[in-house]
Amino acid sequence: MPRISIIIPALNEAAAIQATLAPLQPLRARGHEVVVVDGGSSDGTPDIARPMADRVIASPRGRAAQQNAGAAAAAGDVLLFLHADTLLPPGVDRLVLDGMRTTGRGWGRFDVRLSGAARPLRVVERMISLRSRPTGIATGDQAIFVRADWFRRAGGFPPIPLMEDVAMSTALKRLGPPLCLRERVTTSSRRWEERGIARTILLMWRLRLAYALGADPARLAERYR
Repeated sequence: MPRISIIIPALNEAAAIQATLAPLQPLRARGHEVVVVDGGSSDGTPDIARPMADRVIASPRGRAAQQNAGAAAAAGDVLLFLHADTLLPPGVDRLVLDGMRTTGRGWGRFDVRLSGAARPLRVVERMISLRSRPTGIATGDQAIFVRADWFRRAGGFPPIPLMEDVAMSTALKRLGPPLCLRERVTTSSRRWEERGIARTILLMWRLRLAYALGADPARLAERYR
């Protein structure tokens, strides 16, 4: 059976990393791999992660750099990039491997559920999932997975501080369309709740439009922060 490497970039995620890693232990028992890539945490994240991961490595800070470092260290046939505050659905290895085998597709993503209970979040999560089907663009919150050889052919994540997932999706689309799984990952709604749901939607739309029009990702990252 092909092996999946689950790559988790982390930075000061001591409060969330254990809850993310605990459900992955059955996957490790079935021969899959968990690689945590720490970007210089000061809260003990690597120590918490180490007993529940196959490898915990250090990398320069930045999601693109950390994910590329994890991919370079991974041994799997399929790479799955998972945010440290995101939970995968049950049977994720079967969903990914069977889906890729039966469709012949080399990469894909999941639908998404936001963790909060507020009703507007249900609208947001539907928008995220529906938008990515016709566009073929996935976000990191959707747990992008890709054959390791396709990842190398696409050139890895570009070294930009924001929109690295959009850029990677665009590169992968040139190799083939994504496998859009309807099963949902559950990701933290923290940023939506802290910044305000409507405000966050408008911000993300503006950032994506600016990126599509050629804006500097570094300046967009400043606006995002």
